[in-house]
Amino acid sequence: MKESFNVGIIGATGMVGQRFIELLADHPWFKITVLAASGRSAGKPYRDAVGSKWVMEGEIPENVANIVVMDATEDAEKIAKSVDFVFCAVNMKKDEIKALEERYAKLECPVISNNSAHRHTPDVPMIIPEINPEHLEVIDFQKKRLGTRRGFIAVKSNCSIQSYVPALHPLKKYGITKVLATTYQAISGAGKTFETWPEMVDNLIPYIGGEEEKSELEPLKVWGKVEGGKIVDAKEPSITTQCLRVPVSNGHTAAVFVSFKDKPSIEEIKEAWKNFKGEPQELELPHAPRQFLYYFEEDDRPQSRLDRMLEGGMAVSVGRLRPDTQYDYKFVSLSHNTLRGAAGGGVLLAELLAKKGYLD
Repeated sequence: MKESFNVGIIGATGMVGQRFIELLADHPWFKITVLAASGRSAGKPYRDAVGSKWVMEGEIPENVANIVVMDATEDAEKIAKSVDFVFCAVNMKKDEIKALEERYAKLECPVISNNSAHRHTPDVPMIIPEINPEHLEVIDFQKKRLGTRRGFIAVKSNCSIQSYVPALHPLKKYGITKVLATTYQAISGAGKTFETWPEMVDNLIPYIGGEEEKSELEPLKVWGKVEGGKIVDAKEPSITTQCLRVPVSNGHTAAVFVSFKDKPSIEEIKEAWKNFKGEPQELELPHAPRQFLYYFEEDDRPQSRLDRMLEGGMAVSVGRLRPDTQYDYKFVSLSHNTLRGAAGGGVLLAELLAKKGYLD
């Protein structure tokens, strides 16, 4: 692994792009050297381009404030030549995103994407680093298809599934047969704050476009396996979901119901959560939480305001495990949607790729 990497952020003025900037400002391996966005922002210092749209709690880091924003499309060749890889978090139509990300990859610039456009491309790995790092091996097959030496695309999964799939994963050894999950999703998942979306105050919206399909299908790719140069989705468990937008600034919560072929005890489930570690923990990656899954014994936890920032927002909190009359068990789990679920998950994926030599 190289000692340091020059990094570009495509879609730098949006909420997820801002999170990337915040997380990378003092990163030990990654240095932001390029910020890119739409043509409307191009040519301006980042401070001016983002202006009042900056919604992070801290100030814009001084080391990026005066970087002149480039045009993500028009300047693609110049950007690709000047960085080791890019993070991509753009707000465009899906077919435009697919074309843009493939263009960067074909320019020999690896792309770590927060977007959904390539999540179901069979040779593009969709990674939750603690769960399916073995899917990275499909990258070699993707490079052959693209005709590249080092350019490729890797994506992170949808933010909503990271509120419950990590809690289910250590229990797969008991043969999960069916899952019902209702997610209660923060407004930042829509790129909003209460200032920009006052209609969400004292409100709940029982529909988020496309979210239920993602929540039911994406776990099956994460739990799939590499066969013949592509990722083949798992055939089970059966998953059904409902996704609601709730008046919470950050943090997606899931109410989860689960049944098993070989039903474990409550004590076995808690022990599986407590002891679970993945490659990020074993490799001691900079943004890996030391304890990935936290279980709370209190009846009123996890709570979004209290628990979303555990381990810098990179841990998953679980609570209220108990028997159910329709399923074997039910529980509640929580993850920070713009950290673990978006930019933080992307940074952790980049750290895993770097450690394994994919970004050299």
